[in-house]
Amino acid sequence: MVSSPEMFKFGEDWLTASTAIAISNGQTKVSLSNGTHEKVKESWEIVHNIVEKGHPVYGINTGFGPLCTTKISKEETQILQTNILQSHSVGVGKPIDREIAKLMLVLKTHSLAKGFSGISEATLDRIIWHIENDAIPVVPSQGSVGASGDLAPLSHLFLPLIGLGKVEFKGETLETSTLFEKTGLEAIELGPKEGLALINGTQFIAAHAIKVIEKLHNCLSQADIIGAMMIEGLQGSVKPFYNELHALRPFKGNIHVAKRVKRLLKGSQIMEDHVDCERVQDPYSLRCIPQVHGASRNSWLHLKELLEVELNSVTDNPIIINEDLTISGGNFHGQPLAMALDYACLAASELGNISDRRIYLALEGNSPGVPKLLMDDTGINSGYMILQYTTAALASENKGLCFPSSADSIPTSLGQEDHVSMGSIGGRKALQVIENIEKILAIELLTAAQAFEFRKPMKSGILLEEVHKEVRKKVSFAEKDRVFADDIEIGIAMIKDRTIIKVIDKVKKKKKISFKTPFSNEFEVF
Repeated sequence: MVSSPEMFKFGEDWLTASTAIAISNGQTKVSLSNGTHEKVKESWEIVHNIVEKGHPVYGINTGFGPLCTTKISKEETQILQTNILQSHSVGVGKPIDREIAKLMLVLKTHSLAKGFSGISEATLDRIIWHIENDAIPVVPSQGSVGASGDLAPLSHLFLPLIGLGKVEFKGETLETSTLFEKTGLEAIELGPKEGLALINGTQFIAAHAIKVIEKLHNCLSQADIIGAMMIEGLQGSVKPFYNELHALRPFKGNIHVAKRVKRLLKGSQIMEDHVDCERVQDPYSLRCIPQVHGASRNSWLHLKELLEVELNSVTDNPIIINEDLTISGGNFHGQPLAMALDYACLAASELGNISDRRIYLALEGNSPGVPKLLMDDTGINSGYMILQYTTAALASENKGLCFPSSADSIPTSLGQEDHVSMGSIGGRKALQVIENIEKILAIELLTAAQAFEFRKPMKSGILLEEVHKEVRKKVSFAEKDRVFADDIEIGIAMIKDRTIIKVIDKVKKKKKISFKTPFSNEFEVF
């Protein structure tokens, strides 16, 4: 994750996933430049001129969707914008995580600040107030079909501007009216087109995609480390990770993963002890880590590249180009991210599939010196057998979640919106899969550490040796059965907290170890 700037200028600077997260958690401050103020003001004036002239322009002085031919009078244009926020606030289900809601505010502000939406400076300033004061609207998770914008969630996101809806503020969930009493704020009176500009856009999808990028990157990085631990614990071969092999099939992800794993195994006494053994090759779950983890890396990179385009785009409708050109187009359609999110969802699931296979492999007892079920005294003890039941259940659940949301489309708006992306569902689903992957990787981490114990007194390489020590600080070696759910919860916390990545980084820094690959900048920065 790249370090973010101390100050970000909405509408002007280039927004990345990491910068959006830094803004959301308060590490990066935000502002509007004088140039941005001018562009926003100019766009707002164009909208007001359209209203004065009375020439019909969609969403400014006409109805919405199938009501696009219904003319709205000059006097009613402001009422129209307030009504659209209320009528489109139809979301259901549990609220989304407040961080995702805050990311939506960040992304929408950046898009509006580009000066093609007709938003007023006062409205933009109020949204920034919500970001800076951490007053985050409550947004239901269900109700968007991912086209014509994420209409329902964005409507809920901006209800507080007009004094409605709820917000999370200083640890409490408040009615917006109560927030106003506490802060002295008053409801904003939306001008022509403002309501439509607020709710048309892909910010629900894009905010979920940011979290997918962050959390999947975390899983990818740890899957390589844990996979290397399992190779060592089962005394697999290091040859499948040689540069000479991957130069003949040079996918970026494959090369990156192979170099990382090979570096992790460097200096291992356990691997050196295996050099002259009679085994010719390993099962695919060990041997094909570069190909499988690498393919998931490539998917992550694809989503990251598309997401950065989306984060710096204008996705509402209509678009105010200039005084003479206003375009009602389809920039709000979520298809570009919807398809990539489905791809990333599958990529995440495959990390879990191969991890589960490695766990199963570790239990078979076919690696010399490692007992069946990873415990010497089995029969009275079940050992690690049932932990793999859990990873099998999670991997199977993920397979059901991998049906691509973007393969579906249901017409809405009386047929005016006759093809939709369902990217909002894809984003939510991808995060569900990744949460399951965190649990699977946690169990593999515990399993690999258990297998390693049977290789003592031989030592691992300098990097993995420290990872083993860190695991043992938190979870002891299992000589007999116990409530393994407690161990698993500790493992999950380690995965979420990036514990083993931090250990690797600390050793790299202390020992001045290079961990770079030709594609580190692409795969390690977002």
